[in-house]
Amino acid sequence: MSDANVVYVGNKPVMNYVLACVTQLNQGAEEIIVKARGRAISRAVDVAEILKNRFMTSVEVKNIKISTEQINTAEGGQANVSAIEIALTGKVAPKNKK
Repeated sequence: MSDANVVYVGNKPVMNYVLACVTQLNQGAEEIIVKARGRAISRAVDVAEILKNRFMTSVEVKNIKISTEQINTAEGGQANVSAIEIALTGKVAPKNKK
């Protein structure tokens, strides 16, 4: 997946990230990934929920990955930070009927 289809969630208002996701999907991206670390994780979950429940009801959560990343602190040490990746797909796969 190209880095162009990734939305990094930080400290901006939630709607900024929702609109970024809507823009990606409207430009033809079949899948986008919403990524966040630390305190922004709850904001990333909000982005995914608002997107699929209010703006684009055809969007589905394809996969959720959680992890722990090590970052360097200002004091020169290392700290563990939680991270999340939410994969959203804009196209519903056709269902095979038998």
